[in-house]
Amino acid sequence: MKLLLSLIMLSITMNAFTQLQPIPSGVIHWNDLAVKTDGLRESRKLAEGTSNEFSYFEIHATTQQKGAVPRPAHTQKDMEELIIIKEGKLKCSIGNKTAELGAGSVLLIPPLESQVFENTGDGPVTYYVLMFRSKKPMDMERSIKAGGSLLVNRDTIAYKEANNKGTRKYFDRPTAMCDNYEMHITCLNQKGPSHAPHQHLDTEIILVIDGKTEMTIDGNHYTGGPGDMYIIESGKMHGVGNASDKPCSYFAFKWR
Repeated sequence: MKLLLSLIMLSITMNAFTQLQPIPSGVIHWNDLAVKTDGLRESRKLAEGTSNEFSYFEIHATTQQKGAVPRPAHTQKDMEELIIIKEGKLKCSIGNKTAELGAGSVLLIPPLESQVFENTGDGPVTYYVLMFRSKKPMDMERSIKAGGSLLVNRDTIAYKEANNKGTRKYFDRPTAMCDNYEMHITCLNQKGPSHAPHQHLDTEIILVIDGKTEMTIDGNHYTGGPGDMYIIESGKMHGVGNASDKPCSYFAFKWR
């Protein structure tokens, strides 16, 4: 009886340890990430947990060296994915769509879509992977009506500039897991804030492309450079800005 009770208590303790926790607001620095190497591949885990909208949310980065053999085609049964190419060239096959994409390009992959990624450049290719499962039931019909999977080549996105601030708008639409998902790049050409501090129900991520940035979240101050990622939880007051006199740019994306 004592042994059985001990096993039950151990199981409860282990479940408590493995239960996913909300991913907190703050900054994740690229240079602080642990690197796992597997042949011609590297992986970096940025975050894993939940958000206000997601019962499961993981962010990792994959690097394929030149000559790496592509993984076999696979699908995600009940998760959606967002891919952001950090550097290099990547041949992407999503369902019946195929494109060779470079740095700054983005893919949105609904559940059940076959996917294959191959390094087609002369050096390494690195890309961020965001995987997420909604707390609400996934809606494949909504995804199909909104356009399904996306392969967005950065070079095809119009750049618009006004008042020392530029923008590239990638998409603003529903997905299988989100009522709405919006993504763009902002370029700040001079030191100072992008806009006044604000808050919204959407969870948001700022991914720094180049330059030096700074962020305040609920009164806490953070700084970030290329490859670094800010996470802003739903409802948190926040504001991002250029921390130097040289231009900076970053992805901004949020969902609900």
